Amino acid sequence: MKVFILAGEPSGDRLGGALMAGLKELCPDVTFAGIGGEMMQAEGLTSQFPMEELSVMGIAEVLPKYFHLKRRIRETADAVLAQKPDVMITIDAPDFSLRVAKLVKEASNIRTVHYVAPTVWAWRPKRAQKMAKVIDHVLALFPFEPPYMEAAGMDCDFVGHPVVTEPQATEAEAQAFRAAHNIGDAPLVLVLPGSRTGEVTRLAPIFGPAIAEVAKQKPDAKFVLPCARHVAPKVAELTADWPVKPILLDPNQGSTPEDKRAAFRAADVALAASGTVSLELAATDTPMVIAYKFNAITQYLIERMALIDTFTLVNLVSDTRAVPEFVGKNCLPEKIAPAILQTLANSQPQQAAMATTMDRLGKGGERPGLRAARAILARMP
Repeated sequence: MKVFILAGEPSGDRLGGALMAGLKELCPDVTFAGIGGEMMQAEGLTSQFPMEELSVMGIAEVLPKYFHLKRRIRETADAVLAQKPDVMITIDAPDFSLRVAKLVKEASNIRTVHYVAPTVWAWRPKRAQKMAKVIDHVLALFPFEPPYMEAAGMDCDFVGHPVVTEPQATEAEAQAFRAAHNIGDAPLVLVLPGSRTGEVTRLAPIFGPAIAEVAKQKPDAKFVLPCARHVAPKVAELTADWPVKPILLDPNQGSTPEDKRAAFRAADVALAASGTVSLELAATDTPMVIAYKFNAITQYLIERMALIDTFTLVNLVSDTRAVPEFVGKNCLPEKIAPAILQTLANSQPQQAAMATTMDRLGKGGERPGLRAARAILARMP
């Protein structure tokens, strides 16, 4: 079985790695080509070009790279058509993925699968109908999504989220992390300004003053910031003048995935960008405050098109509003800092919401990557 698979950002790379492992387990003769990051490459993929070229988010952020991305779209579609795979699997990154799928469908009958349903329940509901013209089958991360996709004419399977089976640090490892960084029993705040250059650039000037205010109220507090490898130099640059210096976990300086997992487990609270990271925090039972600032143009459009009142996945999956959220115009240090302090003082409201989230995403069941692989194989012609 020949599979062309592509992802455009770290969260998609994690999904792709787990899916590839599942396909290898169920179909040992499977071969892969495509685009992906470290986790997909660890499963045997040789990436056609660096995945980081596609890690852009927001309408205004894409515009300066439009012509380069357009060339990459054509190049990728040509590679798919030349290799004639049994199935093409695109993972999230819809601005790139669906344009590739359109070109592939115009020139062939190659089966197309898209992993991660578009958030039509959040904004732009007509995207499902448009997507159905080029996608045959959707793999959904959330249990409430299949009806939206099926109504538009696509096959859709809820396969759960890989976060529920990703390895977690033990309490002993968390304590060892605290000891290694001289944290002791001090309050530990995890700072997570994102994995894309654009979002880190926008959020660092907000997160820095926010944690500085927390430090004023909690002088013994410690702060740790795990960096994604490709944005670590930018993070170091942007945090250099922060009044409070966080411990940077930089993969380019020897930090390991185990260090990051230990930091998540050891933290008492997290300040995080909106996105998949809220699920990672829920998996470690780490209370959180979510904050996000879009580019001004993107924010303007979202304010007028959003169908939901929260962007935090834990809130959405648990059907609560337990996690404090500061998005757009509310993404201000003076609003964020009190929420961090309040969450440190009382995280109980979030505990049940996080547990419900993990349960609904498939914790304790079959690995989502294997479920996704099984769903793809079951619907192959």
